[in-house]
Amino acid sequence: MQTHYLIIGSGIAGLSVAVKLAEQFVDRKIVIVSKDKGEESNTNYAQGGIAVVIDRVKDNFEQHIKDTLTCGDGLCDKKVVESVVKNAPNQLQELISWGAQFDREENGTFDLAKEGGHSTNRVVHHKDETGKEIERAVLLEARLKKNIIFLEHHFAVDLMVKNNICLGASILNKKNKQQFVINAGFTILATGGVGQIYQTTTNSTVATGDGIAMAIRAKAKVCDMEFIQFHPTAFFSKSKPTFLISEAVRGFGAFLKNKNGYRFMFDYDSRGELASRDIVSRSIITEMYKTNAECVFLDATHLDKHSFQKHFPAIYKYCLQQGIDVFRNYIPVVPTQHYICGGITVDTNGQTSVLNLFACGECAHTGLHGANRLASNSLLEAVVYAQFIFNYLKEKELPDEHYTNVRFKVDRPKISETIMKINTADLNAMVQNNVGIVRNQKQLQNTLLQLKFWRNECNELLQRYQPTADFMEFYNKVIVAHEIVTASIKRTNNKGCFYKA
Repeated sequence: MQTHYLIIGSGIAGLSVAVKLAEQFVDRKIVIVSKDKGEESNTNYAQGGIAVVIDRVKDNFEQHIKDTLTCGDGLCDKKVVESVVKNAPNQLQELISWGAQFDREENGTFDLAKEGGHSTNRVVHHKDETGKEIERAVLLEARLKKNIIFLEHHFAVDLMVKNNICLGASILNKKNKQQFVINAGFTILATGGVGQIYQTTTNSTVATGDGIAMAIRAKAKVCDMEFIQFHPTAFFSKSKPTFLISEAVRGFGAFLKNKNGYRFMFDYDSRGELASRDIVSRSIITEMYKTNAECVFLDATHLDKHSFQKHFPAIYKYCLQQGIDVFRNYIPVVPTQHYICGGITVDTNGQTSVLNLFACGECAHTGLHGANRLASNSLLEAVVYAQFIFNYLKEKELPDEHYTNVRFKVDRPKISETIMKINTADLNAMVQNNVGIVRNQKQLQNTLLQLKFWRNECNELLQRYQPTADFMEFYNKVIVAHEIVTASIKRTNNKGCFYKA
């Protein structure tokens, strides 16, 4: 297959680029590869919202910039922060023009929420399912474009790179197990996060770090991989999947309490429950250790019932299904892996260190987040960098002929379960225990030895066998975990969401 633009991933970042390109170049073809159905992405699970300066009386760009820089603990790129924050209102209006609906007050103004690390209310949201609403609207807009082709249930195996130029990617059809190449003029990685390397995560099941792993194999630069953000308040349950209790619930006035009913956050930070995620997560872990508890609790019993149900209908319903009436009972919560602040290094055009290869969304490292992402800056970064990539590509001539000259031949038998036992459960447990909120140098070094063994074993098998999707997911997890652990070992000072005891 040949296409002008190949986009791998169907969350807000990839879809936004696709729609913009499709409208600009009606005679060019855009292919979107999604390894599940199109709507399955981390975007779909984002509850909180998108941070945008709306109220110019109580808020301003400078304050949003300051909050982002403070949260990033000295490692943000200030110029990138300024650019993203100032481009936010235009991108919000574009989402609205595509049909995304956000909650408003009776007078028509946006109902702005407040989350941890923000100095004022600036989070635009759709109840407690903002990501799902944005994904719905943008996916529908993309499906209406005749020059966008969706390849759902297709797995991107590897990038095709020659002389540091990306020529497309090899793709595996998960239904008929056939592998083929898509030759592309430009390739955009929008593959989301890495949460599935952990035992518990708020991420989608598709978030196995595929884009970052492919970029690493293609010798693209990656950066700040040690900065893994844990969301402080996931519903505590030993069953899967993990359900997120939005940070906006604390912004709405809920209290964090330990098992003795003590409201503890002001012992750790003057902002209390609205401190940044790294501080709240570490405080919860410390409190659990001090009280010998498996979790802490979120107290919403004092909040207005009608307003809570209006703002958080999905959370209210989920808690009821788990036997928790939030107006009578405390909600059991625990920190859970949520976001990677590092990723594939890109410039202000979204260009990676490999020519004709771009990245946006959670898989990309833009410099916005630094050592710790400010709440609700992720959806913002995705739409703004989608615009930056589009701005660059609309002025860029398509490559002449080289991208049509790559061929792919499969002459190896497939890897089967009997050839290699895929140790996903072992990998998840090891990463969960050794690469968490608080890390230890010796544990990290022991983890690295095991990851090297698995990586070498995978490399040897790929020399002799054709990969399956399950095998490649495991391989990608190993590569990403290896990069995270290596970066963690190298870092000598604690910053943001990275903490080594």
